[in-house]
Amino acid sequence: MTIRQNILITGASSGLGKGMAAEFAKQGSNLALCARRLDRLEELRSELLAVNPNIKVLIKSLDVNDHNAVFEVFDAFKQEMGQLDRVIVNAGMGKGASIGTGFFNANKQTAETNFVAALAQAEAAMTIFRAQNEGHLVTISSISAVRGFRRAMTVYAATKAGLTSMTEGIRLDVMNTPIKVSCVHPGFIRTEINETVEKVPFIVDTETGCKALVKAINKEKAVSYVPSWPWALLHWVLRIAPSSTIRKMS
Repeated sequence: MTIRQNILITGASSGLGKGMAAEFAKQGSNLALCARRLDRLEELRSELLAVNPNIKVLIKSLDVNDHNAVFEVFDAFKQEMGQLDRVIVNAGMGKGASIGTGFFNANKQTAETNFVAALAQAEAAMTIFRAQNEGHLVTISSISAVRGFRRAMTVYAATKAGLTSMTEGIRLDVMNTPIKVSCVHPGFIRTEINETVEKVPFIVDTETGCKALVKAINKEKAVSYVPSWPWALLHWVLRIAPSSTIRKMS
């Protein structure tokens, strides 16, 4: 297990980002947290410092779809902390509906946030890591990356498949260097993004899911599926499941 000292997390004001921040605070890492809602980040900083007053928690407002701002905020965090040891590309959304049903703008917003903005974050992080000649890039993909899904999941799953592929390409680019690149695929974890969805198989609460996420991230494996039970096995099943089964799941 690798404990990285200075960790940047995007989309940190709620959901998985907030949960991961809490776990990293417990292990003693300094945190650079960014999200659109600065008031929520201020509350989170107070909570984290109450858990561990010995860490440094920096916060900045950031809309990851403002690509220039992504580079500016990442660079500012790097200057303030001296070095960034890990960047977690976590910001994302799940808006959308079946293609051709009048929800192009919602689908486009998800596509831009989950993939184009993720590219901007990866570019900003890797520019810093290449200059340092060390660091750990982590992208938060999804179990949905392994197949296409219908309705609200169509574009979401496609963006996560793209993110998984892009992360592998980045990793191949810096193989055999001090820069590590990991792609983590969460299964179903209850957060604000899915709180209205009632029937979800193998879903776990936010704290359980985030503990599993941080454990996987600290191992710095190239690819992981969390929680490992059942997803380390089930992702193989999903890849070969008949389309009728995948249709029922989404």
